[in-house]
Amino acid sequence: MKAKPSENEQYLSASNRITGVVVMAIGVLGLIDILLEWRTLGGLEVAALIGILMVIAYVGLVRPSVTLSPQNLRIRNHLRDHVVPWNKITGVDVTDILRVHLGDRKLRCPGVQLVMRDLRKQRVASRKAGADSSVSRADFVVDRIDNHLSRYAASAAPDAEVTTAWARPELAIAAVLALIALLAEILR
Repeated sequence: MKAKPSENEQYLSASNRITGVVVMAIGVLGLIDILLEWRTLGGLEVAALIGILMVIAYVGLVRPSVTLSPQNLRIRNHLRDHVVPWNKITGVDVTDILRVHLGDRKLRCPGVQLVMRDLRKQRVASRKAGADSSVSRADFVVDRIDNHLSRYAASAAPDAEVTTAWARPELAIAAVLALIALLAEILR
């Protein structure tokens, strides 16, 4: 009987996501206010700028994540996505941020990062980090990646390559909003 492959596991910074959602909610309130009270070209320009700031909040705080699947490791950075076959990974570690080693190349993964306060506590107290610290969570992710690496690297396709793609929807939305803001400023 063949073992069922594990489901996808996604790791991200919960505090960054919460902050990003709060910033975007404040932006939505600003957009509603502009829609109700300020229906001019100046209002359109400000609405487009608020929209750009919301896209920046999404890209910087909500989007980054690391997803493990039996087929590959998917890294969603701020503006780029990397799909890494398990057999291309030569190592993984955490400095201030998760790093995946691909031979002579390293991919940084802001979806898993350390809080400096936890690092200082660990250094000063010279004790093991608590279960709820960012150090423990990052170590857990490294352990899970190592586990997937040992399980799936041998079965990965030997000709599989690392693929990288831009975050096209986010970049397109930011470009359209910037164009709207520019046109509103010119026509104002």
